Amino acid sequence: MINFDIMQVNLRLNSIYEFHQFSNLPKPAHPLVSLIDYSLVNYPPEYSDIKWVQNFYSIGLKRNVSKKFNYGQQSYDFEEGVLALVAPQQVIHIEIDPEAQAEPSGWLLLIHPDFLWKTALATKIHSYDFFGYAVNEALFLSEKEEQMMVEVFKSIQQEYQSNIDKFSHNIIITQIELLLNYTERFYERQFLTRRITNDKMLTRLESLLDQYFRSEHLLENGIPTVQKLAEQLNLTPNYLSSLLKVHTGQSTQQHIHNKLIEKAKEKLSTTDLSVSEIAYELGFEHPASFNKLFKQKTDLSPLAFRRSFN
Repeated sequence: MINFDIMQVNLRLNSIYEFHQFSNLPKPAHPLVSLIDYSLVNYPPEYSDIKWVQNFYSIGLKRNVSKKFNYGQQSYDFEEGVLALVAPQQVIHIEIDPEAQAEPSGWLLLIHPDFLWKTALATKIHSYDFFGYAVNEALFLSEKEEQMMVEVFKSIQQEYQSNIDKFSHNIIITQIELLLNYTERFYERQFLTRRITNDKMLTRLESLLDQYFRSEHLLENGIPTVQKLAEQLNLTPNYLSSLLKVHTGQSTQQHIHNKLIEKAKEKLSTTDLSVSEIAYELGFEHPASFNKLFKQKTDLSPLAFRRSFN
């Protein structure tokens, strides 16, 4: 049972029942999966600033919500119809505007991990990058896409509200997988249709990498990491890698390594620095690691590459 003390703003919601209780909703029809009409969500009025950690997945399609949602360090206002996905143990921070006039709408599907137990989806769900996205990386849906998602939402609800039989669980699991596959397809569409914005992001990434490799403190700072680059671009590592894969066919780590090899080739062919000196200048603590990566990427050792220019 949750203690709804008026001063409490940090919550841990361990079950779907607790979310229903906190949101002043009727008891869920199923303990492990629930579709909620978001217009009926009514957080306690004494709260205007709420943080919680939930122990279940949520897939939210929301519109006109008079609340600012924060996931990690990112925030987003749900003025348009967007799809946001949250995994268990992520922190959600909500700021409520008590004077807002817009009527919220949308759907919120909650899935407890126990519902996925002993299914292939229990493992596969961790491979979907979008569950790691910050909320400013939410998925913008077209009207047609939104209708497709709502139809699947309602099919799930109809199934768990019907008489449960031996087929019910597998049918709902299949419908959840359909939702996630649609989401993956729509995210890829968003990457492609927002090409101008994404091209600017890739230009910023190239600029950051150039700054790193021009730095005189690479050995001190080390090779740029995926996490660091993503933070500087205000993206999550998963989102940055997904963006790069769609546009370049490479992950962020592969992109960093290719940039390293470009710089290494430049130094090997235009300077008299030793291989060890080049390795240190590129941020490697150990020249052996540099040699291994260079040969892996070029099929040549650094010395063999240098000799090919003489």
